[in-house]
Amino acid sequence: MTENSLVLETKIDGFDFNWDLEKGLFNFEGDDAVLFWIKSAMKSFFDTIEEISGKETSSLVLETTGFRQGMVVGKFFKDLNLPIVEVATIIPRIYASAGWGKFVITDLDPVNKTASVKTVDSWEYKINKEQEKNESGTFLPGHFAGIFSALFGTSLWYKKSADQLAGQEYTGLDYFPSSVTVEENIHALARREESKKISELEKLVEDRTIELKQLVKEISSPVIPVLDGIVVVPLLGRYDEFRSEELVDKTLHSLPKHQADCLILDLTGLNQSISAYTVEFLSKLAAAANLIGTETILVGISPELGTKITETNFNLSKFNCFTNLQHGIYYALSKKGRKIF
Repeated sequence: MTENSLVLETKIDGFDFNWDLEKGLFNFEGDDAVLFWIKSAMKSFFDTIEEISGKETSSLVLETTGFRQGMVVGKFFKDLNLPIVEVATIIPRIYASAGWGKFVITDLDPVNKTASVKTVDSWEYKINKEQEKNESGTFLPGHFAGIFSALFGTSLWYKKSADQLAGQEYTGLDYFPSSVTVEENIHALARREESKKISELEKLVEDRTIELKQLVKEISSPVIPVLDGIVVVPLLGRYDEFRSEELVDKTLHSLPKHQADCLILDLTGLNQSISAYTVEFLSKLAAAANLIGTETILVGISPELGTKITETNFNLSKFNCFTNLQHGIYYALSKKGRKIF
């Protein structure tokens, strides 16, 4: 160990640590490094990622970051051409000296390209414990998947066999060749997020559609009892299947309640681009009213609208038709032997 007021150099288990306080540098094995408090600064870092990204996304971010960092470590040792068994003894020592926790690599099989890792009191475990989680995180599992993938030259993934956060003595991770990749995991998450947003939009559209239909139901074509036995229904705008069925149902339920002898359909506000469907529903409404003893009278038929109706082969001759609502009401009263003075 060498030391002065501004520079400190030391070796721990053969690994070099250097501090240069004048330059504000800390080196580990000759490269710039940095130290953070696990239970405060690093916990805050993890909490912030999760707060902004959500649990599922932050878990994938950490797993992917760990994997890619592990690939760097694995490639470094692979380029040294050291036996994999020797690398498996060096890495736990390096990580222990850097405060990462206790790691034991077992069941290393270069032929079948499998391995197992036991971790005890890792920095990730300590952060997760401070976060009061009941399952350990994904950074270190992903990290060793990256290391082994680089060392073995093929894609490896993992499954968890034990978890220290669940009360076991260590966290156990088993590694094996797999088609799972961090890129595929990212794409899968993107698809899930997209599907979730589509579902949310569909639900929003469905809710708004229900609201709009209810609004249309409330304001569309009111049934107006104008005099005893006489009901007026003004038709407004264009009628699709929903509006027409709603109007037929609403009108037929109102006629008996008002003891209506005459139903006056006011076509003044009907959209000029009347369709065959609209004419069909008018015929259906009139026929249904007739079945319960109510005569249908049509009013507000302009020459233009009359021409449109004629083009649809709708037979107007079976209805009494008038140019305006006033004349229709006069006629309905005369049918009852009454008149307005």
